[in-house]
Amino acid sequence: MLNYAIRRLLVSVPTLFLISLMIFSLLKLAPGDPLSQLPLSIPPDVRGKMRAALGIDGPLSVQYLLWVKQFFIAEPLHGFDVLFGTHFSDGLQRIISWQTRGPVFSIIAERLPQTLLVVGLAYIIGVLIALPIGIISAYKQYSAFDQIGTFLSMLGLAVPSFFSGILAILIFAVYLGWFPTIYNTNLVVDNWSGFLEQLRQMAMPVMVLAVQTTAYISRYLRSSMLDNLGQDYVRTARAKGMGESVVVFIHVLRNSMIPVVTVVALGLPSIFGGAIVTEQIFKVNGIGELLITAIYNNDIPLVQTLAFIFAVLIVVFNLIADVLYGVLDPRIRYD
Repeated sequence: MLNYAIRRLLVSVPTLFLISLMIFSLLKLAPGDPLSQLPLSIPPDVRGKMRAALGIDGPLSVQYLLWVKQFFIAEPLHGFDVLFGTHFSDGLQRIISWQTRGPVFSIIAERLPQTLLVVGLAYIIGVLIALPIGIISAYKQYSAFDQIGTFLSMLGLAVPSFFSGILAILIFAVYLGWFPTIYNTNLVVDNWSGFLEQLRQMAMPVMVLAVQTTAYISRYLRSSMLDNLGQDYVRTARAKGMGESVVVFIHVLRNSMIPVVTVVALGLPSIFGGAIVTEQIFKVNGIGELLITAIYNNDIPLVQTLAFIFAVLIVVFNLIADVLYGVLDPRIRYD
């Protein structure tokens, strides 16, 4: 297993470099100039120095190599310096935002806690709800519970997040008045009332994201459980007198989780994409809202960095899913 993980990591390195080259090239070819909003009275030599400071005065290949150096060397060393008080990144140029003229990773670090709080909580709740729904729906196939669960799952998959988000605001915030209409990022949680207010304003964005997670994970688990419930080893286990709970939760569920692991692992990066729309609707000051703002303001370095971070998440969680296969199924051996 360790050898397989090392091989996959080695394969992931050129894959990520190829993805980064594609993202960098496509966004660099897009129209836009970071100095277009500056006054025309600025002398050309000053403009040239400003372009050199931003790293956009050379050929495309030079700019790409500089960005790779900044992303993989300068930024990790700067993070190490911040954590341990060292000075390894002194003199290294960081990725600079065209809009704010500040370091891109510092801007992302300010927004990341909001996104992790909303997206992480929504994903955990969605998975915890989806597992019992999928198990009961498969075990009691065609029952009233299964029919209702199937209908709600199809509804959750069919309704896009921008529609369900607006609908949640109309019902729970406007008509019922249970939750605030927008996410207050300036809320200070230093007492019990502040904590309850934090939960109230997180309820709707978490609910919208959790509904979609619950829908597709419960469908995958139900389908996988139905395939395994009809296998010979299940009939053999029952014939040997094993309890129904042991058959379902020990034997059937473990084998059924193998394809579901892929959905759960690869679904986490994709839910960040769904959070882009949800954060815009509920005004959550997170990564999704930051990406939309960067696109509107033609902030190419910030868009490049966020897009590549999403690609890294997909590659990493794909590796995690493959490794978990061998943990769940002893028949799978990579070495």
